[in-house]
Amino acid sequence: MTEVAAAAGVSRVTLYAHFSSREELLAAAVDQSIADTDHVLARLGLDAQPPLVAVEQLLRGAWPILDAHRKVRTAALAELGPEALRAHHDRVLHHVERLIGRGRDEGAFRSDLPLAWLVATFYGVLHTAADEVDAGRLDADAAPELLIATTRSILVAT
Repeated sequence: MTEVAAAAGVSRVTLYAHFSSREELLAAAVDQSIADTDHVLARLGLDAQPPLVAVEQLLRGAWPILDAHRKVRTAALAELGPEALRAHHDRVLHHVERLIGRGRDEGAFRSDLPLAWLVATFYGVLHTAADEVDAGRLDADAAPELLIATTRSILVAT
C-alpha cells in the first residue's frame, strides 16, 4: 500500500481512507478494468454483426484492456483467488454468452457442447494469452490474431 500511495502521489492515510486493505484496492482496480471492458464491448454493436465477425471485434476490443491490466490481474489472482476474480467478470461475460448463444441459434457455432462450457473456454483462452505474454512466450501484439484463430476453432464445428 505504501508503494501504491507513493505512485499515486497521495499519503498512506489518504489511500487507507478510500481502501481499507490491499484486497479492497485490488477489487476496485479489477472492477474498474471490467467496467472499462464492458463499456468498450457495449459500444461495439456486436448484435449487428455476423457471429464470427462479432467474436473478432470482441477479442480485438477486449484484448488491449486485458493487456494493459495484466499486472492487476496477476496481483488479483494472488490476493483474491481465481474464483473471486472470475466472479468480477460476470459483468462482461454476458456479452460473450449472448454472442455465443446467438451464434448457436443461427447455426454459425457448434451446439454439441454446453453454452456455459464454450463461455468458460473463451474466458480461459483469453486469460491464458495474458499469462503467456507475462511469461514472455507470446508477444502481446500477436495475441489478437492467435486468440481469433483459437476461438474460431473452439466455436465452429468442423
